[in-house]
Amino acid sequence: MLKNVSLLMISIVFLACQAQENQNKTENKPIIHHNEDSLAVIAFEQEHKQINQISQQLGTVSNGSLVHGKILPFYGENFRYFDYKSYLASRAFTSDIVRKIILNSYKKLYEFLPNRFLYLMELSNKNGGEIYPHRTHQNGLSVDFMMPKLKKGTPYYGLDTLGARHYLLKFNNKGQYTKDKEVQIDFNLIAQHLLILNEEAKKMNYKIEKVIIKVELKNLLYATDYGKKLRESDIYLVQNLSPLINGLHDEHYHVDFRKN
Repeated sequence: MLKNVSLLMISIVFLACQAQENQNKTENKPIIHHNEDSLAVIAFEQEHKQINQISQQLGTVSNGSLVHGKILPFYGENFRYFDYKSYLASRAFTSDIVRKIILNSYKKLYEFLPNRFLYLMELSNKNGGEIYPHRTHQNGLSVDFMMPKLKKGTPYYGLDTLGARHYLLKFNNKGQYTKDKEVQIDFNLIAQHLLILNEEAKKMNYKIEKVIIKVELKNLLYATDYGKKLRESDIYLVQNLSPLINGLHDEHYHVDFRKN
């Protein structure tokens, strides 16, 4: 009887350890589910990527429209769009120029960090205009990028598949996730990405007009290796934000582009 109890306890401990190991593996690699949603996404992307006319960005990011918008791929070698529902609701469109800038930046990052995965968030509607709850994103020149994360120095993806709920996550002024302070924003990677985005934009006679990130996080961004280069660049990070807008930019960074 004692032998059977011992075997049962060993089995329970083994299964618990195996479950924890599987959880850790899931948290430290990106999750891509293949289901009915992914099939719908593939069909939607195929339907809308046939637009060959040159895009037109009319008006401003906060009062504008988009003609012949181009859809971003749902995923690539080292990136993925963050939410099926948002994608199928036509919120992943942008101008042809910005689309090229984004995709080229991911290709460049892949050369430096082939084992790192990034998440792209909302862009514009197919025809631009208002896209609730964003105040901008109206003419195909605005992009939201998800904050890349680390846990104990290792890439962490455990929060990246929450869909639209990711916009509601809270990070403190040290860049730590409020519900698990071992999860931290990877500021060095953000700075590297911004530098590459601007570099790719300039190749097409565009540039980053501004970056919106929670102002209390800027010093942490600038303190990194790539952050020092970012501080010396011509990329403008907003200086002041209303409390509401500031509080909403702790889990993603917003980028506006303009013609150079």
